[in-house]
Amino acid sequence: MVTATFRFYEELNDFLPPALRRRDFERTCARAATAKHMIEALGVPHTEVELILINGESSGFGRILCDGDRVAVYPVFEALDVAPLLRVRERPLRVTRFVADVHLGALAHLLRMTGFDTLYDPGFEDSVIAGIAAREHRIVLTRDCELLKRRDITHGCFVHALKGEAQLREIFERLDLARSARPFTLCPHCNAPVRVIDRALARPRVPACVYEGYERFTTCDACGRIFWEGWHRERLFAMLEGRLPG
Repeated sequence: MVTATFRFYEELNDFLPPALRRRDFERTCARAATAKHMIEALGVPHTEVELILINGESSGFGRILCDGDRVAVYPVFEALDVAPLLRVRERPLRVTRFVADVHLGALAHLLRMTGFDTLYDPGFEDSVIAGIAAREHRIVLTRDCELLKRRDITHGCFVHALKGEAQLREIFERLDLARSARPFTLCPHCNAPVRVIDRALARPRVPACVYEGYERFTTCDACGRIFWEGWHRERLFAMLEGRLPG
């Protein structure tokens, strides 16, 4: 057995018991234990980790821990330049796409409204979500730590907020999504692209008051729904700006 000293930073502390947060602490490890094994044994999913420093040097998940090692674990960095250091994943995903678990239906709906391809089905089991994430290179969104510990999931976010609007703000801030958003380009119900249709074609398919009040209409060819930019447009932007309670 070997003994190593650990320290977790910023929001990674949320996964630890209160007595271990924001301080150094020692843990006994098996002789063949890797950094990834011990980090997850302490309750932190590997998908939440961006950088590991062991004795001051950047290391990967597979590093076998030795007696006396000091392990510092950091979350995703939003502003700090860590280019000279070794991130634990080789490269970011080229396209930001998501798959959400059963608890995050409201968040999935809102992400689609902001233009982010998000798969969601309340019938998805963990194995299905993991398979989709690996096959389609999607970021897993979940409130289940154990799901994020699955070996085949490389990118994921544990969602801390409990309500959809607050969850949307959380994910936008953490992943810096504002510049990539394309509001109202996807169907919030089935995730398919929407397209603009001639206003006259919308007339028999929407209430008369809606037709008279709006000039621009879009439709989803997958589910046949018609959309117009009504009150929900202002509400969406208010959500992202934090002007609505979460």
